[in-house]
Amino acid sequence: MLSVALCLFTLAQVNYPILAPQPQLAVFALLGLVICFLNVPVHPTFGKNRVARASDVVLAVLATVCCGWILVQNDPFFEGFWQNGSTLGNRAGFETSTDILVGLVGLLLVIEAARRSLGLALPILCGLFLVYAYIGPSMPNWLFPHRGYSIERIVAQAFLQAQGTFGVALGVMFTYVFLFVIFGAFLSATGATRFIIDFAQSVFGASPGGPAKVAVLSSGLMGSLSGSAVANTATTGTFTIPMMRSAGFKATTAAGIQAAASSGGALMPPVMGAGAYMMLQIIDNPPVTYLQIIRAALIPALLYYLSLFLITHFHAKRSASNEAAQADRVAESAAASDALATSRMEGVVFATALGTLILLLILGYTPFRAVSLSLLAIVVVGAFNPRTRLSVGSVIKAFVKSSRDVVSLVAASASVGIIIGIVTLTGIGTRLPAAILPLAEQSLFLALVLIMISSIILGMGLPSAVCYLLLATLIGPVLDNLGVVPLAAHLFIFYFGMMSMVTPPVALAGYAAASIAGTSIMPTSFAAFRFALVGFTLPYIFVYRPELLMLTATGETAGALAMLVPVGIGTLGVVCFASGITGQLRSALALPLRIAMFVAAALLLAPGPTISMAGMPVPILDAAGVVLFGAIFTMNRVR
Repeated sequence: MLSVALCLFTLAQVNYPILAPQPQLAVFALLGLVICFLNVPVHPTFGKNRVARASDVVLAVLATVCCGWILVQNDPFFEGFWQNGSTLGNRAGFETSTDILVGLVGLLLVIEAARRSLGLALPILCGLFLVYAYIGPSMPNWLFPHRGYSIERIVAQAFLQAQGTFGVALGVMFTYVFLFVIFGAFLSATGATRFIIDFAQSVFGASPGGPAKVAVLSSGLMGSLSGSAVANTATTGTFTIPMMRSAGFKATTAAGIQAAASSGGALMPPVMGAGAYMMLQIIDNPPVTYLQIIRAALIPALLYYLSLFLITHFHAKRSASNEAAQADRVAESAAASDALATSRMEGVVFATALGTLILLLILGYTPFRAVSLSLLAIVVVGAFNPRTRLSVGSVIKAFVKSSRDVVSLVAASASVGIIIGIVTLTGIGTRLPAAILPLAEQSLFLALVLIMISSIILGMGLPSAVCYLLLATLIGPVLDNLGVVPLAAHLFIFYFGMMSMVTPPVALAGYAAASIAGTSIMPTSFAAFRFALVGFTLPYIFVYRPELLMLTATGETAGALAMLVPVGIGTLGVVCFASGITGQLRSALALPLRIAMFVAAALLLAPGPTISMAGMPVPILDAAGVVLFGAIFTMNRVR
């Protein structure tokens, strides 16, 4: 019942708001926290313990009281209950003792919900920021001391007022992300997930490395809807990892390919996870539209998946497969084609939903209105066939699944709101970039490396969208000051937050794939890291060559001719990189040629000076890379 209420409330309030922003978020957090406490035990071993379950109910009641207080003390409908005759916002700085008590309990509840649903990393980070706000005068110079704030001021900033828990992070989750989670759940309920697998297998099932290519394509399609690397791995990996195993791939290799492909799904438009919607709120100089974000993300995402296709293709060619395996692949592909023929209606629903979403975005609809209308399209088109028709029961199941999937995101965004509130209160948000900038102002590359390392470290313990929001708030201004196109800077941070999903030792997508394949975690994580290596180079490429984002160096829309050479060079660089990783091109590469292929990739992907030839600017490193690749291609004859 609570899950259905959460979904219906969000759909109604986002499209036809009645409550003010902070009361909206208070109700959203209230429902999310209550669902969390009632469904996620204090510890897995206490799931059926009566005392523990009773404490969960108590925490759910307290969450209702604390979030309800924010609603009652801000909404005009409850004016008779306002303390001192004014709203909570109007008595900022003069909060009552009841306000402070409610805020203190609310902070603890938010942190506990994050601990239950996400682990210890984010709660510890919140605790460190809260302590930092209190003991500011005692901090050493290198930790940015400040004048310090009272507990009352910290509680007011972090929970009671609109810059903390009920701020931009929770607002993005409410306005954008949750609707797309519901969108994915509705598509899954119609059978679109099985259609995606059948479609991918019918296209690539009979080719060398076909099952791996099926994993890549299906993960790209699913990831463009779910926006979650772990959920993508769990959904498609259940089908694709056994397929790859049966085709002769090692278990670790199969799991690594699936984890790498699933991580890239969150980089693929049109959904792209929560990070894309957060960019709408954060990038304000100049502001960007959702359509600009997904257009900029398209070419890098395609290059990432091109690298995975090439890696799987070269890997299959290098691992000589026998004729029986080829015959099995052909048979499986034919069976998938037959299954696809019987699941055309699911394909129609999938195409209609995705097409409606993209069309409405192009026509200028806001993302939340576009996805809401796309949900309606799923229901209407699905009603024409019994297999895809959504009954009341299936709709309720989709709502329940959506609500349980979003619980961790509600807790994460509320916790990040605490951190953002402290960052704003103490001024560290402006002082940290000011400290980093002198270290990197002589070298854009150094600044990029520092941000990459920060993104990967934070992303090991945090959801990628949370990692992006923190770094965009703290370090994003550094790149702006270094002259990087704002959208390119934010996509750079977002990419490395997502790449942390396949970066050992904490590679969450690798962990999910290992559990499905029955392999050890570390070897699987390193395999995923190896297959996803191109994803670690692409952000550098599009920062130096914004044409890959369909942008000029000044941030304006790039023309087709301006994009032609950078896209061509980037594509050839990806080919070289994939060939070097697998040691295969036309035939197996000897070690010297393999090393030379990595050198060619570096020359093609790195920026460099240009010279003028016949009035045309010619990048020296790119030209050298093309020549070196041509030489390797000529020497690497098919045997």
